[in-house]
Amino acid sequence: MPRKRSGPMGLPSTDWLVRPVAPIDETAAAAVLATRFGVRGTVRDLGSQQDRNYRVRSEAGEYVLKVANPATGTGELRAQCDAVEHLAGALPGLRLPRALPGADGDVVQPFPVDGAPLDCRLLEFVPGEPIMDSGYLAPAVVARLGDIAGRIAAALADFTAPEPDRFRPWDLRNALAVTEALAPHWPDRARADRVLSAARTAYALVEPHAKDLPVQFVHGDITDNNVVCETARDGRRMPVGVIDFGDLGTGWTVAEAAVTCTSVLHHHGAGPASVLPAVRAFDAVRPLLDEEVAVLWPLVVLRAAVMVVSGQYDVLQDPDNGYASAALDREWAMFESAVSVPAQVMTAGLREALGRPLPRVAVRPAHRMLPGLPDAVPVLDLSAQSDDLHSGRWLAADAEAALVAGRPAVRTRHGEFRLTRTTLDTTDAPATCALGVDLRPADPLEVRAPWPGTLTRHADGTLDLRGEGHPVLWLYGVTDPAAPGPVAAGQRLGSVAGQDGGHTLGLQLSTLTDRRPPRFATPDLAAGWLAVSPDPTALITGQDPAKPSADKDLLDRRDRAFAGVQEHYYDEPPRIERGWRHHLVDTRGRGYLDMLNNVTILGHGHPALSDAVHRQWRRLNTNSRFHYGSVVELSERLTALLPAELDTVFLVNSGSEAVDLALRLAWAATGRQDTVAVEEAYHGWTYASDAVSTSIADNPNALSSRPGWVHTVAAPNSYRGRHRGAEARRYGPEAAARITALADQGHPPAAFICEPFYGNAGGLPLPDGYLRHVYDATRAVGGLCIADEVQVGYGRLGTHFWGFEQQGVVPDVVTVAKAMGNGHPLGAVITRREIADAYRTQGYFFSSAGGSPVSSVVGLTVLDVLRDERLQDNAVRTGGYLKRRLEELAERHPLIGAVHGSGLYLGVEFVRDRETLEPATEETAAICDRLRELGVIVQPTSDRQCVLKIKPPLCLTRHSADVFTAALDDVLTHGW
Repeated sequence: MPRKRSGPMGLPSTDWLVRPVAPIDETAAAAVLATRFGVRGTVRDLGSQQDRNYRVRSEAGEYVLKVANPATGTGELRAQCDAVEHLAGALPGLRLPRALPGADGDVVQPFPVDGAPLDCRLLEFVPGEPIMDSGYLAPAVVARLGDIAGRIAAALADFTAPEPDRFRPWDLRNALAVTEALAPHWPDRARADRVLSAARTAYALVEPHAKDLPVQFVHGDITDNNVVCETARDGRRMPVGVIDFGDLGTGWTVAEAAVTCTSVLHHHGAGPASVLPAVRAFDAVRPLLDEEVAVLWPLVVLRAAVMVVSGQYDVLQDPDNGYASAALDREWAMFESAVSVPAQVMTAGLREALGRPLPRVAVRPAHRMLPGLPDAVPVLDLSAQSDDLHSGRWLAADAEAALVAGRPAVRTRHGEFRLTRTTLDTTDAPATCALGVDLRPADPLEVRAPWPGTLTRHADGTLDLRGEGHPVLWLYGVTDPAAPGPVAAGQRLGSVAGQDGGHTLGLQLSTLTDRRPPRFATPDLAAGWLAVSPDPTALITGQDPAKPSADKDLLDRRDRAFAGVQEHYYDEPPRIERGWRHHLVDTRGRGYLDMLNNVTILGHGHPALSDAVHRQWRRLNTNSRFHYGSVVELSERLTALLPAELDTVFLVNSGSEAVDLALRLAWAATGRQDTVAVEEAYHGWTYASDAVSTSIADNPNALSSRPGWVHTVAAPNSYRGRHRGAEARRYGPEAAARITALADQGHPPAAFICEPFYGNAGGLPLPDGYLRHVYDATRAVGGLCIADEVQVGYGRLGTHFWGFEQQGVVPDVVTVAKAMGNGHPLGAVITRREIADAYRTQGYFFSSAGGSPVSSVVGLTVLDVLRDERLQDNAVRTGGYLKRRLEELAERHPLIGAVHGSGLYLGVEFVRDRETLEPATEETAAICDRLRELGVIVQPTSDRQCVLKIKPPLCLTRHSADVFTAALDDVLTHGW
């Protein structure tokens, strides 16, 4: 460990300490401003830790008057101005504080204070706001910070200026000296000792590489407080400029990245892995050497240590310095985050993020560790794709033990993200990645030392074996252990312990010698922890473990093989391979609350449905031309749920097919094709269903590319449409008049089609009486009325099973899909017998899979579960509760313009202004991204894409509704 050292040039370790400049009267500052720079205006103190900064407003413009601390020489101030000019030429798009010359042409002017001359400069005011006080920083913002730091580092690589002839405490080459000098002044000895220990440990990791680290002029303080930002369209503050070159000087280039990364750590929701976008962006413009990657995180720790001790010291010296006092908590938060993960782990994580190879430690046992174990030990699959953990079994506390029962011996996988450790309804990702392996033999086994070393027994019974040239071996579950001390290879260490009726031996290897590693890691830090936790499988099997298959290129493979127009949610989507009830799980064991999936109305993985499909598929699956019972039963069940006149069923595979068929039925029954659709609607992708889809969110050319037989009426949007509030009653008569006019013009509609609850626009109810007006007008000209219930039917609205029931009307044709199959491709068209029979004029109808035995059983089981589990009632209760919670959020967050919907078909509409209703489109997309980070899946809808579509499985619980509203509240409070 490095000894306590003095500052450079033989200075005692306290001689370089900088005292803050005493407060300066604003009137005096204004006088100097006028005399030395010829500028007259208002002056306001901005506060600073060591200098004095003043905001100047004048008719000529806005400026910052900086009165320098006497510790900073005049030559340094000129060098700072020169560096700004250098960067202005190299990075013309970056906003910078360029200096204005004084009356004598020099950028540095004298500022007399109590007879002692100080130096001052007048800098152009750089418009924008810092992000130090912002809550959450999105990855895009963090990346921009890293990009700016990297571009400045690259641009300053060829900048030269005289070296300052003083000790620079913010130069990270001096970080340990500063910490050792200031820590003793801190009254909180426990914290002071902790910071000092962390700094010494970090410097020990830096020192071996110090001579190989590039040195150049660096800004030294590109942080969240020294960048200025513009608010982007999505509401995020994006850095566009840099201020405060007071720490300019020579230093390690990599320190520029370390300083930037440290500033990220105090923000809401940030952790060590939050800096990765900044590091990748820095490396993209100024590539980091391997030696620089090796010291980057230790330098983050050192930077945090210096900030903590310096902040405490400044407050001790100047208790009235509110600027310094306000920083103490966030400085401590940076330090806590920086030391929360070993530097070796973070270094490995940085290498992985930069695509650099990770170190691999070969495990070479000198002796068989478990001589009584058979050579072949089956692997227990505990991943999200395990076939044995279906139907929510993975949530049971004894899930792993239950899988072992009856087997002679099984082992687990190293590096596996265990489904059994997944948690639900939490905003923090659980530690799911196994850093070791478990062996579960049926009977006790003797455990022997795989190599010579020293055995230690800890208070909780854990053993560790340390041998030269080998990682530390940690053993859990060993009974009757050998005495602590030296052991030879092959010497008995103990036996596998009995536990809960079974036996479990935990093995873990670690290259970290100063701590016991965790047994599991969170996904964001898994790569780093795995790099210091070699795979111990060879100690069980005697063979090198097979490398697990990676799925890093799966998205690229999808893009190559799967048509690009079949888009996926999110730019960087999680790989979802498991669902249970109203939750989804990705392959890294992260659980997500599914607030989006109206397709799986019962919830994911329903055992009754999977069992029914399994039974039927083993028995028979064919097409509906054969005679079997389930297709009859399903058809009867559907007609029983509808008014008596809707007595005939067609079974198809999707909502698109159902709508297409419904339109063809209308055309056949009326002998004409003109059709009236509602604007901002989506009905499907087939020729006919796409023709009546008018949503520009799904097709930007939807309205201009419609065939001539499609006619539209205004979207009956009572929130933001032409008629709002009580005036929305006018939509119905106006639409009816449009239909009558079409008939008068020789285009009597064959059909009117719409969702009976305005789903695609965000879950708005139609104005009262709307469908009665439109249906009457349609029927008066001989047309048919089609209710598209694909999204809103099947009890989702809570108060009614079908959306049209809310309007007190009966359609001529009903289309249904999505919920009908709970994710299985199943749809239906239900109509009157005479309308169905009219289709024979077009030929015959046949769907190979529509109404197959399996599909029919699926449809029947969905109806059974909806009834037996009273899911429509739950839509009323939980949906009503959720809507009230969302309305409470709207009272506190002006971005929420309205909460729409009924039951569990809801929409939260975001607006930038509640008067103009300007849609917050980009904000909505960003909010969805942030919610995904918090474990909630939700997406935008409406033509403006500014509505959160909330359509979860109907099994949603009140607790999960609370989790969702709390997560949304967090995002709206702390940022996205």
